[in-house]
Amino acid sequence: MENNRVLITGGLGFIGAHFVHYYRQTHPKTDIIVFDKNTYAADIDRIADLINTDHFTYIEGDISDQATLNGVFEEYQPTQLIHFAAESHVDNSIAGPQLFLKTNVEGTFYLLEAARRTWMQSPHELKTAFKNARFYHISTDEVFGSLGKEGRFNEQSNYAPNSPYSASKAAADHWVRSYFHTYGLPTLLSHCSNNYGPHQHNEKLIPTIIRTALNGKPIPLYGDGQNVRDWLYVEDHCIAIERILAEGTPGQVFCIGGKAELANLEICTAIVQQLDKLHPRENGASYSEQISFVKDRLGHDYRYAISATKIKNELGWEPKHSFEEGLKKTIVHYLAKYKNLS
Repeated sequence: MENNRVLITGGLGFIGAHFVHYYRQTHPKTDIIVFDKNTYAADIDRIADLINTDHFTYIEGDISDQATLNGVFEEYQPTQLIHFAAESHVDNSIAGPQLFLKTNVEGTFYLLEAARRTWMQSPHELKTAFKNARFYHISTDEVFGSLGKEGRFNEQSNYAPNSPYSASKAAADHWVRSYFHTYGLPTLLSHCSNNYGPHQHNEKLIPTIIRTALNGKPIPLYGDGQNVRDWLYVEDHCIAIERILAEGTPGQVFCIGGKAELANLEICTAIVQQLDKLHPRENGASYSEQISFVKDRLGHDYRYAISATKIKNELGWEPKHSFEEGLKKTIVHYLAKYKNLS
């Protein structure tokens, strides 16, 4: 598999960049092509150490630009595609849904078409040079909607998206599924729970809590802070993706969870307790005094939870990090970023 040429969309994003580094470490001779629009949520510094190194190419471009995508496939002839690129911030999707339609749905369609034209001799027949091709689409548990207090999402869960973001990801998932069943395109798809870790964009929950706490500002929590998410450390997610890419059978779907189901208020409390120890406030008071409840988000799903039984049983994957371990690493990173601490 070392002769593969892997195209990674969204490789400047939080999860994508972590995966680029992880995959480079585990497959040092594989050609990696990163394709990213380099928008506000991207950061080229995340992969700056890889640019101009052997077996690595960075291309700035938009997945909803069909002509550019086709040119990339024609020039580089990728044998595998890992598709991270997406608009992902729910609040932004509420304020401006059209971009999510264009990027997440139309962009995914253009990628599917480029892969089909490059890899397929005819429906259900791969060209010899692409017999190991894979189109791996990274999705989210948000496409399944909201859970009550019981139950967990799994690979058979019904789709019930409740935000423009999750609706756009659900639509993309359906396009990916259709290309497997209709054309035999060798697809893989995974639904992950909330990722966290170093280098996440400032707008996300955990960086927001840390940043506002250190700045002495109110720490904003939607509603009553009781919305529940399952938290997955980004490095564990990267390991799962590599395992699925290497061992998953085309057409398969996997759910990836972190075994860390916590309410937002619990997350916030855990963070401020760590900050109280690692970087006490000058007045000696707890950062918990800054917690502030704000008007709830429109269409805010109550609870997400993942059953990762399939990937454990079939591929032997489980998260390596407890939430406490992952959170400590994350907080130390953001302390250094926001306060120039070592």
